[in-house]
Amino acid sequence: MTSHNLFASRPLRVTALGVVVAAALTLTGCNSGGDPNGGGTTSPTSTSTESATPSATATPTPTAVYKQADATGRAQNVPVPVLPEVAKTETKEGLEAFARYWYSTLSYAYETGDTKPMEAVSGPACTSCAKVKTEVTEWHAEGRWLAGGKLHVEGVHSDFVASGPAEYQVVVQVYQETIDYYLADSTLKGTLPRKPAVGDLVVAVFDSAGWKASTVEHLVK
Repeated sequence: MTSHNLFASRPLRVTALGVVVAAALTLTGCNSGGDPNGGGTTSPTSTSTESATPSATATPTPTAVYKQADATGRAQNVPVPVLPEVAKTETKEGLEAFARYWYSTLSYAYETGDTKPMEAVSGPACTSCAKVKTEVTEWHAEGRWLAGGKLHVEGVHSDFVASGPAEYQVVVQVYQETIDYYLADSTLKGTLPRKPAVGDLVVAVFDSAGWKASTVEHLVK
């Protein structure tokens, strides 16, 4: 139950960090109506009569409601992270956006047990990525689940200086919410309290498929 502490540490000078701006999702609904039908006679003494026909109202499609994991069960309808367009570019802005996205896939993995989005943007040399995958997979197996554990990126910064062929470093300031570990019978097995935000170093490589994290580790212990 080491969570984010699975990342190794590396001493490195940390530069100033930028501010992360969150985006909001807007949900919309729709409805429809019908026109009334009217009729009349040719008799001057008759009054025109209109009969309203009830209009059919479209039934809104139920929207899946996000539910955080808690003592009663695992998280439900967790939104899958979406890679921003800028994160597909070999630029400073692209690298920083990719780093934010990578942590959103890690957060998603802790909530759902689904590590595929994280694996898709992690290289084979990322040992800490593999360790996190093992931990998350084990704790979401056989009816077990995790509650909490969301990761929050407070800032990112990269000087965008190549440290190898198409390889760059980015510093990320991040913290993880408290994690509760539940067994299949809803027994609370243990808790990992939230700790202060830490500085992480992400080394990423860009190729024809886009960015992939090759190293993710703490800057200091």
